[in-house]
Amino acid sequence: MVLNYIWIGFFLVAFLVALVQLAMGNTEIFPALINSTFDNAKTAFEISLGLTGVLSLWMGIMKIGERGGLVDVLARWLSPLMVRLFPGIPSGHPVFGHIFMNFSANMLGLDNAATPLGLKAMEGMQELNRQKDTATDAMIMFLVLNTSGLTLIPVSVMVYRAQMGAAQPTDVFIPILIATTIATLAGMIITALYQRINLFNRVIMATVLCLFVLIGGVIWLGTQVDRDTMNLWSTTIANILLFSIIIAFIVSGLCKRINVYEAFVEGAKGGFETAIRIVPYLIAILVAVGVFRASGAMEWLVGGIGRLVELCGGDSEYVAALPTALMKPLSGSGARGMMVDAMQTWGADSFVGRLSCVFQGATDTTFYILAVYFGSVGVRKTRYAVTAGLLTDLVGVAAAIFVTSIFFR
Repeated sequence: MVLNYIWIGFFLVAFLVALVQLAMGNTEIFPALINSTFDNAKTAFEISLGLTGVLSLWMGIMKIGERGGLVDVLARWLSPLMVRLFPGIPSGHPVFGHIFMNFSANMLGLDNAATPLGLKAMEGMQELNRQKDTATDAMIMFLVLNTSGLTLIPVSVMVYRAQMGAAQPTDVFIPILIATTIATLAGMIITALYQRINLFNRVIMATVLCLFVLIGGVIWLGTQVDRDTMNLWSTTIANILLFSIIIAFIVSGLCKRINVYEAFVEGAKGGFETAIRIVPYLIAILVAVGVFRASGAMEWLVGGIGRLVELCGGDSEYVAALPTALMKPLSGSGARGMMVDAMQTWGADSFVGRLSCVFQGATDTTFYILAVYFGSVGVRKTRYAVTAGLLTDLVGVAAAIFVTSIFFR
């Protein structure tokens, strides 16, 4: 229901802002809005088309893992933790393996692999869902943790900084890692409060401690090597792990003496069907976001926030980077463009340029994730998923401002 109101709000606000622009003499505003609807509808279809191959590949691989028993083994190994975070899923259920694979791919920055793995996890949770059109608690926890965007090494952000001439492209690595970790923990706590999950138990606390140790190790490593070495290591390790997973699944299928090829084809068919199902949901959200941007509402919103901060006597320097933060929950490509624009305008090594990069790496595309993941299984009633996701984004934005101020002011 919240997503419904937000979607309608995008159009209504865009229309009102466009009317004001027209009254001010901007006669091109409504043609720009219409062009935006066509362009974003086309973009949504192209994204879905681009996902088809990746979805088919990874759902085929996951089908091999399921029949080979490797997903079941992984699920049983993770059950002590997962049953506490996802109490609605039975202990040892195979969906835990899919959830873990999705989280791992996200942490390694493997977006193309993370999406199909996440969709596979959603399919598994939908099988347990008694009300097929309504999101379960487990689905919401899963999606909120996805929207927190926890990534160990934000390679793409560092590459953009290098292209924009940053003196040290990796200098935002530690701030991003700290901010995204805070956002992830906040998302877990916020959703747990909604679901009345007790986070103060030994298994969850031990897992959080291990996460901090892992992140601390990555931070230490990042301070010991140069940019090229870090990029090389992160890319190489991620791809080795990814290909090792593929080989492990195939070997598990051979050990179980299943027809690996037929299992892959069966799973790949499901990937194609999933890609088709998400087209309308993607078109709906991207067109709404597109008209909101094209109307000039985003610029007005940022300008209004800046003036409000100044009236309250606050430091408004960070406001120039807010377009990236405000766009990130709506559109990954849009936020990326805002980040690049901030570095072009203010300089890659300016406070605004660096803060834009931390914003980009600290959170994820909340509305895109909700549209794709819920749309893939036909869930229309999202309950508190949007609220929890946006609150997580807000914590991530606040953490990014705080951490960047400490490191670069």
